[in-house]
Amino acid sequence: MRMQKVAVFGNAGGGKSTLSRRLAELTGLPLYVLDKIQYLAGGVRVASDVYQEIHAQTIASDQWIIDGFGSMDTLWGRLDAADTLIYVDLPIAVHTWWVTKRLLTGHITPPVGWPENSPIWKSSMQSYRALWLCHRYLTPRYRAYVQQAQSIKTVYHLRSPAQINQFLTEVAQTIVSADKTLDKTDDCLRI
Repeated sequence: MRMQKVAVFGNAGGGKSTLSRRLAELTGLPLYVLDKIQYLAGGVRVASDVYQEIHAQTIASDQWIIDGFGSMDTLWGRLDAADTLIYVDLPIAVHTWWVTKRLLTGHITPPVGWPENSPIWKSSMQSYRALWLCHRYLTPRYRAYVQQAQSIKTVYHLRSPAQINQFLTEVAQTIVSADKTLDKTDDCLRI
């Protein structure tokens, strides 16, 4: 499992940010959260050309995990540049519930990965709108893209919370196994 450029994408409220943070912890790859690139503290959107420049610099680098949608202008180029695609494609009811849960808890504990002082209500309403637009228009395109990309990229099409957990467990086990192999190699070199 050799990941260098990882795109984590899917509908709103699917746990992409949590998955991305954990994956970055496990792999040591740098994490770029598109919401934090696109929005300043308080939910102020940066200029489109500024976002696009930062995005271009990021995908040109050797290693990254990029979490989120960003914009239609950058989405497909990012997926093309990635060597690993992680598509979070949960049932729409799960996405909706997780957006609702984030709305309800966000006033007490701000969502991790969101820009500081993000307007929880406004952002959640945008997420609800995005849920249905994404489900109707992007989900079929995402599914077709990952189906086609399987022959040239490493693709993880995660369809349930259990599959997300299983994926992270497998990544952790692979890293532990690789570390043990490295330790054995080091032992052989010392002899």
